[in-house]
Amino acid sequence: MTIEKNKEDNVLKRLLHSQMIIPIAALLALVVFNLVADPSFFAITLGQDSAGNPVLSGQLISILNNGSELAILAIGMTLVTAATGGQDISVGATIAVAGSAMLAMLCGGNMRPEALAVPIIVAFAVGVLVGMVCGAFNGVMVAVFKVQPMVATLILYTAGRSIAAWINNNALPIIPADTGFGIFGGFIPGIPVPTPVFIAIACFVVIFLVLKFTSLGLYVQSVGINERAARLNGLNPTFIKWLTFVILGVCVAVAALIKVSRISTINYQTIAADIEMDAILAVALGGNALSGGKFNMGSSILGAYVIQFLTTTLYKFNVASAALPAYKAVVVIALVVLSAPIVRDKLSALWKKFRSPKTEVEVAK
Repeated sequence: MTIEKNKEDNVLKRLLHSQMIIPIAALLALVVFNLVADPSFFAITLGQDSAGNPVLSGQLISILNNGSELAILAIGMTLVTAATGGQDISVGATIAVAGSAMLAMLCGGNMRPEALAVPIIVAFAVGVLVGMVCGAFNGVMVAVFKVQPMVATLILYTAGRSIAAWINNNALPIIPADTGFGIFGGFIPGIPVPTPVFIAIACFVVIFLVLKFTSLGLYVQSVGINERAARLNGLNPTFIKWLTFVILGVCVAVAALIKVSRISTINYQTIAADIEMDAILAVALGGNALSGGKFNMGSSILGAYVIQFLTTTLYKFNVASAALPAYKAVVVIALVVLSAPIVRDKLSALWKKFRSPKTEVEVAK
């Protein structure tokens, strides 16, 4: 009995200290709540769009679809957080800049073009370049000039949307529906699953392959845990920090492609509004320390979808969009408390105390 008890206690201890426990627990809580409140929340239907193509619809499909951009951003935000111990609050504004650059290339100066001025892949490459330049700028401010990440990224957070409007002379370019640009934020004809889901999966596969077959993850964690020790071991902390911001810039460009493709135009002030807060919350919900160091990419991605699950649930029950930050603030408070080592230790001790009387009776028998 003692051996079995020790095994159970060890399993519980590992579970309580696992990074995945927080997003999984939050996800289960949301699932149970929706099952009790409205089981139809989980209904998925197969219908047709205006062109007669099959499309899946339902709240779960909406979560996977609308959570794609957030999950992609969580990839880059996790690396930035792990390496620098800070966060990039300019990702929403940078999405506006990259998206505006893509539309400028596609329209070729004509705000109402009849055809695309350049191939979509060229416009996307320009958007990626713009995202990388913005990321590189933030990286230089943080890694070279040693500015606090939140202060450094405040520059683009403040000026980014104005830059986005300036790129297109404050006009709103509109891409024609028959150009095929809309499929990146909608559906591929004949495939009922939203395209952003496939784009997100491709990004996940790429980052997991990079982390598995390169030393990027190890280098990022080493710099985040102890920058001085990493330097003494031959690493270049300045370059690694800068690189994480550039990678985040690529993630921003992919998210921008999805965002502008959804509506085939752009609203400079509202596109990706407050998404940086959700991206940071996704990293925290994944159990990653916002002070940097070790990270779990899978937990951050799961955290992003949990955030979208929460948002969709609140909208389902007619919570006003203006009230969403208040509900998310409650989640942040809960995360801060539950992620504290002292709280996890207390929970583990409480479980042992709960188990001990039963064990003593069993031993007596």
